Amino acid sequence: MQIYSFSPFGYEGSLVTVEVDLRRGIPAVDLVGLADGAVKEARERMHAAIRNSGFPFPPERVLISLSPADLRKEGAGFDLPIALGVLHAQQIQQIQNEDKSSATDSDPVLIMGELELSGKIRSVRGVHAAASTALSGGITKCIVPAANAEEAREVTGMAVFGANTLEEAFSALSNHELFIKNENCNGTTNNKIPDDCEEINGILFKKVTQELEYSQIKGQKKLIRGLQIAAAGGHNIIAIGAPGCGKTMSMQKFPGLLPLLTTEQAQPVTRILSIAGLLPPGKPAVRTPPFRMPHQTASIEGICGGGPNCRPGEISLAHNGVLFLDEAAEFKSSVLQMLRVPLENGRITISRAGRSTVFPADFQLLMAANPCPCGNYGSETKLCLCSAHSVELYWRKFSAPLLDRIDIRISVNDEKQEEAEYSASTAELRKEVAKAVMIQNKRQGKKNARLTPSEIAQFCKISEESQKILENAIERYGFSSRANASCLKLSRTIADMAGSQEILPEHLKEAIEMRKTYANLLESA
Repeated sequence: MQIYSFSPFGYEGSLVTVEVDLRRGIPAVDLVGLADGAVKEARERMHAAIRNSGFPFPPERVLISLSPADLRKEGAGFDLPIALGVLHAQQIQQIQNEDKSSATDSDPVLIMGELELSGKIRSVRGVHAAASTALSGGITKCIVPAANAEEAREVTGMAVFGANTLEEAFSALSNHELFIKNENCNGTTNNKIPDDCEEINGILFKKVTQELEYSQIKGQKKLIRGLQIAAAGGHNIIAIGAPGCGKTMSMQKFPGLLPLLTTEQAQPVTRILSIAGLLPPGKPAVRTPPFRMPHQTASIEGICGGGPNCRPGEISLAHNGVLFLDEAAEFKSSVLQMLRVPLENGRITISRAGRSTVFPADFQLLMAANPCPCGNYGSETKLCLCSAHSVELYWRKFSAPLLDRIDIRISVNDEKQEEAEYSASTAELRKEVAKAVMIQNKRQGKKNARLTPSEIAQFCKISEESQKILENAIERYGFSSRANASCLKLSRTIADMAGSQEILPEHLKEAIEMRKTYANLLESA
């Protein structure tokens, strides 16, 4: 039997072959294969675990080889495969001594787990990623900690055994009936709607809770409309307003407007969370879009990813979900500028110590910011104490190339009386979002915010009247080519929400209004 384990590095990781040889010599355990400190310590843990589980430890000299030899092995997940490799080698040696012609099982198996000295097995990170990689390499069986079993079963076609102890894991090596195989991951053939979900126009949403209820917010009609359009088309959005105006609270409720992830979208999200060790125990199926809200002191490595093992950063943890930067101007300028390439490409390449990995980072960016350092700029009732130079430095952190990638810009100002009394429930807002998402899925299979130039020309055609409106806006506000495309994509989303096949002039006017707000703010500054 060929035993494999997994060395997590970046998004891909690597399969590692675990080989054990018993030979004559002074009893000792030799470990080769460029192992780090945690892997080297596995010799002592597996020795004690084997004895405390009631198995005899081989009296011979034990050689353990982890290959490929030039790949650095890290983490405690090698404890269990090494221990089972030793026990299996000892079993094969006994069988061959009794019957020289006996054949052995050659089926490959993936094994991961950390051992306690008592023989119990602890959970490890990266099991979903390991199972996915193993299955692509033709390995269809795996033995993992019982706490990680459901995580591994999310990989369709993988037969999984969840072990609590070393004794259970060893018995599973020769008993194929103990493995449970999941042929339909996430119940894709089951049409029953989960209890914690609801269906609107054929789109699944998580049931509304108090934390996601927009009816608690009074007023802010323009901001909530902008968030609704952003959810329907996957557009990036920035809200600019004085402290306490409600922009942060409104954006924190944004996950209530997002539909659940499809099975295909959930797989990379689950893999990333598995690599980061952030999968919720007992519920490995991640169908809720991620919502990440890092603190303003986050480093560039924390946002983009990195470290010795190339762990995923916040932008990858927000893949197929949302990255919300509250008080965005307080983040380091280098952190904000780093977002430009992932926003454009939907992925990020990280290079460390001669190795590189590519993490998916297709996220939706939400930002909230004050209009100036003190927050009172433009207020009719409060005094702004900031100098013109300090306001300029404050906004220089964002840079024009970054802001040009933000489709929707909302200025949250004092509202008229009728707007201050505005209130809309999350259920009402979801109806237009669901309508737009269903239309986009049928038309191009992705959100409007991700349309390419050729798809914009195909799906965002406008009339001559609308073309004149757009040309006037380009001349008046100095829109760039990207801003021009952004207006067309926004108007396409607004038309989809209204159920219109054509982009009407009123749809384009609303899109221009959403896009130009920041330009007006700069003019007034």
